[in-house]
Amino acid sequence: MSRSLGDTPTTGALSSAISNATVRLLSEYTGRGPTKARTYITGDLITVVLQDTLTKGERGLVRNGEESLVLQSRKAYQQTMSADLISTVEEITGRRVLAFLSDNHIDPDYAIESFVLARRGDDAVVEHPQAASG
Repeated sequence: MSRSLGDTPTTGALSSAISNATVRLLSEYTGRGPTKARTYITGDLITVVLQDTLTKGERGLVRNGEESLVLQSRKAYQQTMSADLISTVEEITGRRVLAFLSDNHIDPDYAIESFVLARRGDDAVVEHPQAASG
């Protein structure tokens, strides 16, 4: 879905829409969404900072020294949901995502989802077959 310039939400509404969509997708994939999310938009870069992302089970694994297992699991979730995250950001912004980067930190419990957007004028949204089937 491509939006015209007049349909693009304001930066505050845009940030809020991206934060809410990211929390919703994480909740759908992991069974629990983060309790805090804030989206920063600077030029062609969107970064979503999430706090309190770990599930109760993941927190138990961390207490038992399994941080690397939790981080591997989170990386698998991020790879699995990347097409949905990308297509959602493209739909909300009306711009094509060129690159998606994602990572987690255990203590304190933070996650980052970053999107590099195509420059304006190069921003025809591309279809993501994986996301379309979900």
